[in-house]
Amino acid sequence: MIIAIDGPAAAGKGTLARRLADEFGFAYLDTGGLYRAVGLSVLRAGGNPADAGAAEVASVNLDLALLDDPALRAEETGTAASKVAVLPVVRSNLLDFQRNFASNPPGDAAGAVLDGRDIGTIVCPDADLKLFVTASAEVRAKRRFRELEERGLEPEFHVILADVRERDERDMNRKDAPLRPAEDALLLDTSNLDIDAVFLRAAALVNKNRTSQ
Repeated sequence: MIIAIDGPAAAGKGTLARRLADEFGFAYLDTGGLYRAVGLSVLRAGGNPADAGAAEVASVNLDLALLDDPALRAEETGTAASKVAVLPVVRSNLLDFQRNFASNPPGDAAGAVLDGRDIGTIVCPDADLKLFVTASAEVRAKRRFRELEERGLEPEFHVILADVRERDERDMNRKDAPLRPAEDALLLDTSNLDIDAVFLRAAALVNKNRTSQ
């Protein structure tokens, strides 16, 4: 079984995807982490994430060890990720990896859960279940603000909100694989729901899908 979870930054899709994978014994892939790793690689090489040449080299020679690097969650890395993600050559280079993970989940898992921006539309258009997880920009900015505060940082809310909106703009208006719900995706708006409520709704949808197969 393949579960595709898409949505904008800080909507809660990653937390939901991990919990679903744990609950049902599925393999989990944070595809956004792949783009963050490419962006981080470019930054560490002293390059510009918006430069297609530098991003292509980083995506071809991607070091998967970067997926466990603490710097992957830094705000600067997230911004770099959204810049490399608009480049068709980067998306093409990472596409096969994502599709192979979905079709052949590691560890002999019974299924795979992938989250990102274009899983249901491009990466796994034939996924058994597609969810589009979203929330208002303000709610997502507040979540990111609290997350940074918990790390001991002193973020400015207006800066975080502006960054969330800028990322949405880039993701939704890029020419290659723009962020949008698949036609057959089920919408989960988390603006007024905690993660437990979101998880229960999603788990019920997974169980319903499994029993119908």
